[in-house]
Amino acid sequence: MQKTTLLTFSLSFLVVLPAMAQLGNVWTDFQSYSVDVQNYLRNNLSETLKPLETRTQSSLTGATGDLNIPNPIAAGQQIQSDLILNSISDKFENNPAVRSASVSNEINRFLTRSSVEGVMGTNGQARLKNKLENTEMTVKNIDESVKEAEEFNRNILDQLISQIPGNELANRAIAQTNRSQVELQLQALKIQRDQSKMISETLAQTVQTNQSLQYSNLNLANISQQMEQANRARRVDGSTEAARLLRTTSQMDLFGRQTEN
Repeated sequence: MQKTTLLTFSLSFLVVLPAMAQLGNVWTDFQSYSVDVQNYLRNNLSETLKPLETRTQSSLTGATGDLNIPNPIAAGQQIQSDLILNSISDKFENNPAVRSASVSNEINRFLTRSSVEGVMGTNGQARLKNKLENTEMTVKNIDESVKEAEEFNRNILDQLISQIPGNELANRAIAQTNRSQVELQLQALKIQRDQSKMISETLAQTVQTNQSLQYSNLNLANISQQMEQANRARRVDGSTEAARLLRTTSQMDLFGRQTEN
C-alpha cells in the first residue's frame, strides 16, 4: 500500500512538469520587442521627416509609456501642437496646420512599420522561433512523461496485485481500488497532454494570424503614404499653375496686351 501511495504522489508530481519548460517569459519578450521598436524609430526618422527628426523624436519620447512604446495619439497631438504654435511649414506646404497633420500621419506610419519590425524583423523572428521551438519541446516532453508514467505504473501495479495471496480478498479489493484511482490520474494526465497540444496549435495559429495582420497594417501604411504623396503632388501642381497664371497676368495690361519687359 505504501508503494501505491508513492506511485500516486509521483503521478501528482507529473502534473506540474509543463511549468518547468522555458516558456512564460512574456515581460522579457515584450521588452525585447519594445527595444526593437525604439531602435527602428531612432534609426529611420530622418528618412522622410528631416529636418523635423529632433522634434519628432522629442514627441515620441514624451509620449512613451511604461511599456516603452509610444502612444501614437499623444505623439501626434504633441507634434501637431509644436508645428502649429511655431508656424513651421516646408517648401511644399506653407500651411502649418496641414503640415502638422501630414507629419502626424507620417509618425503613425512609422509606428506601424516599427511594430512590423519588432515582430517580423531579425530579432523578432529569432524570439518567435525560440518560443515555438520551446513550445514544441514542451509538448514532446509532456507526451513522453505521460507514456513513461503509464508504462511504469502499469508494470508496478500488475506486479503488486500478482503478489497478493488469493485468499486475501480484502487486500486484493483495496489494491484494485488503488489501481482504478491511479488509472484515473493517468487519464487526467492524458487529457492535460492533449490540452497542451491544443494550446500549442492555438499558439501557432495566433502567430500566423498576427503575421497576416502585420502585413495588412504595412500595406495600409503604404497606401496611406501613397495617397498623401498624391495629394501633395496635386497641391504642388495647383500652386505651380496659380503662380504661372499670376506671372502671365502680371505681364499683361488692362486691355490684355502683352507688356514689354
